[in-house]
Amino acid sequence: MKSIPSRAFAGLWLASLLVVAAPCARQPASAPFAAEETPEEVTRDPEVEAVRLRLAAHARDLGIEKLDSLAATVVKASRAHGLQPALVLAVVEVESRFDPYAVSSKGALGLMQILPSTGAEVARRVGIPWRGPRTLFDPHANVRLGAAYLRELLDRYASVRVALAAYNQGPGQIEARLRGGETLPASYTARVLGAYWERPSG
Repeated sequence: MKSIPSRAFAGLWLASLLVVAAPCARQPASAPFAAEETPEEVTRDPEVEAVRLRLAAHARDLGIEKLDSLAATVVKASRAHGLQPALVLAVVEVESRFDPYAVSSKGALGLMQILPSTGAEVARRVGIPWRGPRTLFDPHANVRLGAAYLRELLDRYASVRVALAAYNQGPGQIEARLRGGETLPASYTARVLGAYWERPSG
């Protein structure tokens, strides 16, 4: 999903949606980052520190405290769903280039480029509070939802490559291709796995 990484565009897009759906909702840029770990807790975990360093190299606008908190969320969500944080970060890199306000041409939102319809369904299944599409502009909620969705796809297809293709194109399209014996699209999967394998060590 090709994203349009523009905070201003994200705000305008969501504002137009909320005029109809929820006139009293706040703009995504005003929603605070939900701190899930303190900086002291972050520094005790070398895996969190490795994620923080990766985020710091790409998401320079977040600030140290937000980077620490988001790094902790990435690791916590990955562990909760049996994923490697590096894989989650690879999806973030390819989907949004680490822009928490990215909006795709298809309406997917945030770091892991989740469609609001998908986000609402996953939030209901895993018990994450859903406040409408603006939820996806909260980086912590977005990562938690994206990790949960990726886990569901991995369980469904038992293949990283098929799961990534379904994450990008949607399960319906991928299952239709599988039923028809068609070759699955490989470009997106190759980019994610490339970002995964190119991760810095440590």
